[in-house]
Amino acid sequence: MTHDFKLSVAEHRCRSCGSENLENFLDLGDTPLADRLVPEERRGEPELTFPLKVAFCKDCALVQITETVSPEILFADAYPYYSSFSPALLEHSRKNALGLIESRRLGPESLVVELASNDGYLLKNYVEAGIPALGIDPADGPAAAAEKIGVPTRCAFFTYDYALGLREEGIRADVIHGNNVLAHVADTNGFVAAIRLLLKDDGVAVIEAPYLAPLTEHCEFDTIYHEHLCYFSGVALDKLFRRHGLYLNRVEHLAIHGGSLRLYVEPVENVEASVKDLLAAETAQGLDGIDYFRGFSAKVDALKRDLVALLKDLKAQGKSIAAYGAAAKGATMINTAGVGRELVDFVVDRNVHKHGKYMPGQDIPILPVEALVERRPDYVLVLAWNFADEILAQQAEYRAGGGRFILPVPTPRIV
Repeated sequence: MTHDFKLSVAEHRCRSCGSENLENFLDLGDTPLADRLVPEERRGEPELTFPLKVAFCKDCALVQITETVSPEILFADAYPYYSSFSPALLEHSRKNALGLIESRRLGPESLVVELASNDGYLLKNYVEAGIPALGIDPADGPAAAAEKIGVPTRCAFFTYDYALGLREEGIRADVIHGNNVLAHVADTNGFVAAIRLLLKDDGVAVIEAPYLAPLTEHCEFDTIYHEHLCYFSGVALDKLFRRHGLYLNRVEHLAIHGGSLRLYVEPVENVEASVKDLLAAETAQGLDGIDYFRGFSAKVDALKRDLVALLKDLKAQGKSIAAYGAAAKGATMINTAGVGRELVDFVVDRNVHKHGKYMPGQDIPILPVEALVERRPDYVLVLAWNFADEILAQQAEYRAGGGRFILPVPTPRIV
């Protein structure tokens, strides 16, 4: 297989402010791409691996990984993530859309744009309400799925030049959604500048991103993988947006994905108390300084040791173990902790696009969720722990038969 682009680039400057004043505080080794599931016909072939190191910028407080894998590899080659397979995420997104329709008084003359719109999981709520919507996503599979349910979607990467082209078409957005995409973009500044270009002067960008504070507090290290280039604090985000004539005016704390922020960003400065409180809390906590992060690596090592010890102990007792969630965070967990087929027999997932494939790096087969009841493993390691409540409720039959679940973070435990 040949490529006319570099597979990856080691970064020596901050992705936000350009400073070279970076300090590494976590090294997870060389790992395979978390979403690069292995099809049957490629089993046994060498897999691409890349360094996974995390650094802190001492000038703007942005936490970031130091290797950029080409987005053509990450997102455009049979990308397997489809948002609509999670009922909890669908409900979360629906409430978000309906709230904005009401608060922004959106109607037939409005336009809502989503960046990284995936399979139309969010924008379909606007379409159903008669509000014009446009999705932009580089993955052809999810983009086609969105079109199939009536969500107009352009299959492309959202860049500054692409936003310029949309403006030349007369396209400006009243609302721009960007859920779990800002961290995925290699050209962080270009992406934010493009949002400003596409947004109407009285519009709002509503952006969701995993929050750095719970990641470190709860040792959610498995949310670190090559697709996630940045790990955001309010301090770092505020500086990033202001650089491009945008203002973080309001913030909401969300429980989803282990703890996230919903950011309301506008071209006019009108900073609410929620943002001031967030920035003050981060300063008090120390999220704006490197000292806060220097002990994180030891916490990660302890969690991995404890998890492997638990799994080995159960195996020594003759217990069978499966896992739930062939998600990117699961790939980071099993590869960095060294959890292979000697400990986990199979992984289940609701996403039909993943069935029949294998987890990257560890060759663990991915089966439909029904396999839990059919095969009755004694324990199930919840790799998709961010949806643990949904999973445990969904698997009432398995639990009623005596099945137990293992939650890996913040400390491995059996429930």
